[in-house]
Amino acid sequence: MSSEETPEAARIALDEAVNLFIAAATDMGTLEEILQETGYRLQNGKWVSPEWVAVEKHRAIIGV
Repeated sequence: MSSEETPEAARIALDEAVNLFIAAATDMGTLEEILQETGYRLQNGKWVSPEWVAVEKHRAIIGV
């Protein structure tokens, strides 16, 4: 779960979840298939990410 008490704790939990997903996909032998299905391509022996469609940033003012 990546829901935590603080933003920093949530980032750490999300990072752990992503790393565990990648490790599991590697162990199952499906990582390459997942990367291809999500738009990554292998170029000169390195995986290249797809173009970003959008980047969203959110802010909230709390108890000022």
